[in-house]
Parts: sequence; C-alpha cells; structure tokens
Amino acid sequence: MSHTVDEEVTPETVAGQAAEPSRAELAAAGEQRIAWIRTRMGMLANLRERFAAERPFEGVTIGLSLHVEPKTAVLVETLAAGGARIVGTGNHGSTQDDVVAALQERGMTIFGRRDDSIEEHHRNLARTIAERPQILLDNGADLAALAVREGLAESLIGGTEETTSGAFRLREEMDGEVPFPVIVINDSPLKAIGENRHAVGQSAVESFMRLTNVQVPGRRFVVAGYGWCGRGIAQYLRALGGRVSVAEIDEIAAYEAAFDGFRVAPLAELAGSADVIITATGRAGILTAEHLDLLQDGAILGNIGHFPWEIDVPALTAAGTVSAVTEEIDAITLPGDRTVYLLTGGRMYNLAGTAPRGNSIESMDVGFMMQALSLERIALQAANLPTGPQPVPDDINRHIARQTLTLLGSALA
Repeated sequence: MSHTVDEEVTPETVAGQAAEPSRAELAAAGEQRIAWIRTRMGMLANLRERFAAERPFEGVTIGLSLHVEPKTAVLVETLAAGGARIVGTGNHGSTQDDVVAALQERGMTIFGRRDDSIEEHHRNLARTIAERPQILLDNGADLAALAVREGLAESLIGGTEETTSGAFRLREEMDGEVPFPVIVINDSPLKAIGENRHAVGQSAVESFMRLTNVQVPGRRFVVAGYGWCGRGIAQYLRALGGRVSVAEIDEIAAYEAAFDGFRVAPLAELAGSADVIITATGRAGILTAEHLDLLQDGAILGNIGHFPWEIDVPALTAAGTVSAVTEEIDAITLPGDRTVYLLTGGRMYNLAGTAPRGNSIESMDVGFMMQALSLERIALQAANLPTGPQPVPDDINRHIARQTLTLLGSALA
C-alpha cells in the first residue's frame, strides 16, 4: 500500500499493515482452530457419519444466528454433512472473523464481523431471513422474531432456540405468534446442568480472570440471578475463594441460594459493597441507573446473559466520562470521583472481546448434539409436533445422557 506525501510513515503503520491478515490467512487460521476443537467433540463426530449416510437435511436451508466460533463450526459442518445448505450470521459482539472466513471458504453463506455495529448485525439478520431458510437455528429468538414480523413465519418448517433470553422472548413477547414448532434447547435438563451450570460457571470465571488479571480469592462478588447460569457462576467463584452474594427476586430461587449458603438480598442492598457484579438473568434492566450512586470506587461490572441489556450501559456511560483501559475494559468515571469498570461493553464477556473461549468444548459437544438431533426431529417430523416453543423431546435427552456417561466411563448397567 502506498502513502500520500502528507502521511507519516512510521514503524507502527508499517507493522500494522504487515499484521493485517489476508482472507486466505484468516480462513487458514480458522481451519486450524476448528481442527483442534473437532478432536474433542466425539459425539458430533459419530453423528456426522450418520448424517452423511442418511442426509436428513437434503434440500433444506438452515438459517442460523449464533456465536460464530470454532465449536459452532463443528456443529455447522455436521449439519452440512446431512445435506443442509447453511446461511446465517453471528451474534452481536461475539463473531470470530477467522471462523467466518473458514466457513465462507467452504461455500457457506455466513454474514458478519466481530466489529459489526448493532445496526449492521440487524442487517445481517435480515440478509439471513432474505435467503428464505426453512429451518431456524436461533440464539435469542432474533431470527424467529424477524420472520414473524416480516410475515414469513408460515414458510418455516420449525426451528430451535438455544438460550434463556430467547425462551423468554418466545413465551412472553411472542406468545401465541409462532406458527411453527421451536424446540427450546435451554429447557433440557442436560443443558441446564452441563452447559448452563458447569460450563458457563467455568467460562465466566475463567474469562473474568483472563480479561482482568485480578484475584478471585477474598474478592466480594455479587451474582445477579440464581438460575442455572447464576448457580454455576456462584459455585465456581466460591470454589476459588471468592466471597459471593446473590441478588435474586424470585422467592424459590432465593430460597435455594440461601440454602446453598450464599447471602441473598436485593441488588440495591448488595451493590455498595461489591467489588464485582456479574449479571446472569436473561432479563433486561437488572443493573440500572438507580444503582449507579451505590457502586463503590473500583467496582467491576460484567454480564454473562445473552443480550447486552442486563446492565444499562447507556445510563452508565451517560453518567460519567468513559475511557478505554484495554480493548475489553472501559473505565467510567462517575460523580464523586468514583471509577467503575465495564467488561466488553456489557456484552456476554465470555464470548466477546479478543481471543474469547466461551464454554468448554466437551459441554458444547453435548449441547450441539442436542441441537443437531432436535433439528433433525424438526426436519423429519415437524408435522407431528405442536406449534410454538416446546422442550427437547425426552428420548433425545436420554439418548445423549447415555452417550455422555459412556464417554465419561460411567455407562449405566
């Protein structure tokens, strides 16, 4: 690349140009990462062989909106082996460009970049729906909501939904509006236990430590929400010596948290003494403007829920002066000379930012096996399923549980 006479050519600009990877280099890097992940996903490997032989998705376009990262790529290639045409996009803030490039090089229609704005992300969702998929693989019910809004829902065979947030949307915001079956993966007890509790618990704590490089033992954490994800985060933080309290408004969940040995109180009561607050509810408006005056100097705020709406980021940034500490951490100086720190702009910090890892490979082998078998059920037996959101069929849960126990060396007699 040449420079104009007015441009200053420095070692930094030259190095920056040299560091910019080509599309082919990006794709090669993505393939290398996918290859490692593939070696740890034995259940999908076995299913891929069956799908290649039986072709349950022959002639079907699957539209997806999910975190485009290496584990997702192994699921996508499994569906493609079954005959599916794949079209889709990432989720806002979690797309990994090398994986997108690798999938595009295979001929798949994948939209999105890590740095897409929310407006660009919405355009990518629209481009996905414009490809007229027959089946949706959804995170957060983004595609389902768009299909209903655009009057395209009647052309859909069905779909799956991965997340707590998406399940809430389908059952509340879109109640009675979904004329096709949607199998909610998040309803599965296997996902609740294996992925939401243990995998999110592990990845939330690992990612917090990696992004901040601060100590867990002795630090005061508040976990907002004691659903399955909140349970796991609280459990793993305490296991590493964190001093953990739980903010929960549901009486039964609060009861469980108390019996699990955590201090339980409203967020407004806990926020003032928290070193770290982590939201994990799937709901909007958890940490709001009313909590800002309560936050102590140095508090760290992070969200692990699917949508970046649990922390009221606009209110937080409007209340103070924002400056970047790292690519993943913003400092917000509030009135009273207090500074609080926000992880990954309020997006789910275990999958946002640079070099994210997300949930463990093995947990996603289980979760994506459930996705693949549920999508197969939709493709082959949608006419026998009720419309609207529904749990993962019991036979699929039990089949996967038996396979997992076998892999763990704990096969049932």
